[in-house]
Amino acid sequence: MPDFDLLVVGGGPGGYVAAIRAAQRGLQVGLVEKERPGGVCLNWGCIPTKAMLRSAEIFQTVKDAADFGIHADNVRFDFAAVRQRKDGIVKELTDGVAGLLKANGVTVVEGHARFTSKISSTGPTTVQVFEAGQSPIFPGGPRYAAAPTATVTRTISAKDVIIATGSVPALLPVPGADLPGVITSDGAFGLTEVPKRLVVIGGSAVGAEWASLFHTFGSEVTVVEMQDRLVPLEDKEIGVALGRSFGKRGITVLTGSTVTGIAQAGDALRVNVGGPKAREIDADVVLVGVGRRPNTAELGLDIAGIATDARGFIPVNEQLRTEVEHVYAIGDVTGKALLAHVASHQGLTASDVIAGHDAHIDYTVIPAATFTHPEIASVGLTEDAARAAGHEVITAKFPFAALGRAKTFGETEGFVKIVAGAAHQEVLGVHIIGPSASDLITEGALAISLEATLEELADTIHAHPTLGEIDMEAALTGLGLPVHVAPPRKR
Repeated sequence: MPDFDLLVVGGGPGGYVAAIRAAQRGLQVGLVEKERPGGVCLNWGCIPTKAMLRSAEIFQTVKDAADFGIHADNVRFDFAAVRQRKDGIVKELTDGVAGLLKANGVTVVEGHARFTSKISSTGPTTVQVFEAGQSPIFPGGPRYAAAPTATVTRTISAKDVIIATGSVPALLPVPGADLPGVITSDGAFGLTEVPKRLVVIGGSAVGAEWASLFHTFGSEVTVVEMQDRLVPLEDKEIGVALGRSFGKRGITVLTGSTVTGIAQAGDALRVNVGGPKAREIDADVVLVGVGRRPNTAELGLDIAGIATDARGFIPVNEQLRTEVEHVYAIGDVTGKALLAHVASHQGLTASDVIAGHDAHIDYTVIPAATFTHPEIASVGLTEDAARAAGHEVITAKFPFAALGRAKTFGETEGFVKIVAGAAHQEVLGVHIIGPSASDLITEGALAISLEATLEELADTIHAHPTLGEIDMEAALTGLGLPVHVAPPRKR
C-alpha cells in the first residue's frame, strides 16, 4: 500500500489548498514543503509586498494630512519597523496555514521532493525527499529557492501526485546582471534601508509595485520597460494612465527601452539603457522584475517522464492532469495565469477530480490586481483583445473625480472602463485604475460570470456614497444616459 492517497509537492496557495480539500474529501494526504507553508504568496509575494505598500500608503496619507484639516509635524518613517511589521504578518499567516493543515489531518514533510524513477501507470508513484540547502538569496536565512542537498531524509509513495512548486523570478540575460546590488523581487526583502537611487527593470505588476513603494519612501526611481507602456498586459488606456500618474509623482518612466548592460562605476551601478531614450543611469540598487519562470529545475521531471513545454511549464488539461497518469500540476508551474487565486482554484479542482468528482476549471473570468498608487484591477477582455476576438464593442467610462465618495476619500485620480458588446451590451471586460480598484473589481468579475449587461448594471441600486457606485455610473454613460458627467456633445 502507498504511504498516501495523494502527495502534494509544494505548500503554496495552490498546494496547501489542494491538500486541505483532498483531506476534506476523505483522502490520506501528504505535503512536502521546504520552507514555511504559504509559498511565494505568503512569504515573498502577495502578502509581504502589500504589507509594505500599506505602510507606504499611510506614510503618504499622513504627509498629506493637512489636506484633510489634520496637521502632523515631523512625519518620518522607520524602515526597520516597516519590515518588522511585514515579518509579523507573514509569520501569523504562515503559522495559520500550518495550523489548518494539521487540523485537516494533512501530514507535512519538510524537505525537497524529487522524482528519481520513471512513473508507472499501474503502481504508486515514489519520490525521495532531500534535505533543503541554504538559500543563495539570504545566506543563513530562509531556504526559498534553495537547491536540495544530497541527504535523503525520506522516501514516499502515493497513488496520485500534485506538482505545486510555483515559480521563481526570471533572471536578466545581460552583462552585469550578477553584480552585487542587482536584485530580484525576492532580494528586495533583504534590503535593510531604502536605496537613494533605484532602477527598476520591468514595468509590469511586480516592477510597478516596487517602484511605487520605494518612491513613496524617498527613492529616486527610474522604471525601464521594453513595451510602449507600463503594465502592458492591462488595457492600453490603463497603462498610459499609470505612466502619466508615475510621471506626475516624479518617477522617471522609460518605455520602449531595454537594459543592455550593467557595470560597476565606483560605488554606483551604471545601467545602460538602449532604445529611443538611450542613456546611462547611475543607481545604488537595480531591481529586476522581468517576469517569473517555473520552479521545476530540481524536481527530476525528465527522470519521471513528465513533459514540459519550451518555456519549462508543465502542460495540463482542464482537470489539471498532466500527460502522465496519476500526476497533476497546478499553479505557476502550469503557466496558465501566474496568480495566487488561480493556483488555489486549480488546487480545489485537481483535488476534487482525484477524489472522483467531475470538476473542471474555467479560465475565462480571472481578476487581476496591481497594488501601485493608484491601484489597478481588471477582469475579462481588454478593448483591443475584444476587437481582435471579433467583437464589435462599445466602451463605458466614468472618472473617480466625478464620484462623491472619491472626493470625500481624497482619492480622485483614475477611472473605470467597461468593455461591452455593441449588439447586446453584455459586459466583456472591466478595467479600473483608482482607489480600492482591487476590491471594486469583484463586481466586474461577477457581471461577466453572470453575462450581465450594461442595463443590468445600471438598474442595480448601489449604496451611496460609495466607490462601488462607479460601475453603475459607467454603465449609465455607456447607455448614453449619464447623470453625473456631462453628456457627449452632439455633432
